[in-house]
Amino acid sequence: MEKLKINLPIIVEGKYDKIKVLSVCEACVVTTDGFGVFKSSERLALLKRLAEKSKIIILTDSDGAGKLIRSHITSAIPKDRLIQLYTPQFEGKEKRKRTCSAEGFLGVEGIEAELLRDILAPFAEGNESFAKREEITKADFFTLGLSGKENSSQKRDILAQKLGLPKKMTPNAMLSAFNILMGKEELYEIADEMGKTEY
Repeated sequence: MEKLKINLPIIVEGKYDKIKVLSVCEACVVTTDGFGVFKSSERLALLKRLAEKSKIIILTDSDGAGKLIRSHITSAIPKDRLIQLYTPQFEGKEKRKRTCSAEGFLGVEGIEAELLRDILAPFAEGNESFAKREEITKADFFTLGLSGKENSSQKRDILAQKLGLPKKMTPNAMLSAFNILMGKEELYEIADEMGKTEY
């Protein structure tokens, strides 16, 4: 299968994540060295510099450690320069490891190459569908009960599970993810399909 060509830098946690991403696309892939980005001002400075030149894609694992690393980067770089991508929370163990991660989920290196390709495809060279979507807003989230209501957190978890996203995402993180995955019309269609009994 031909590799995707992505002109945006992709930020991942470790070298095995980098190897996996480069197996499905041609891109500039930079690692955080796991929690090394907390200790290395040079590494964070590099990410900031990259973000000045173009938007950057963040693709960390969907576990607690990945969320901490993502949060650290997000606090240091303007949000409009970041594209937040997420891997689904699949239980399992990476082939090279003896045991599962602390939370038992596969990381970037462990998910199927075809799925990783699908996650990155909207940002491949020549794909214009992303630019044509109507943006989902906070007002849409409120209208759909995804924020501002007593059971909004539960609704977000149900929708996240349906779309293969991690549970317990904040409204802002989910809004960012949804605007990458779909347009406003598609979100309303999905919410409508789920129906009042399930959603």
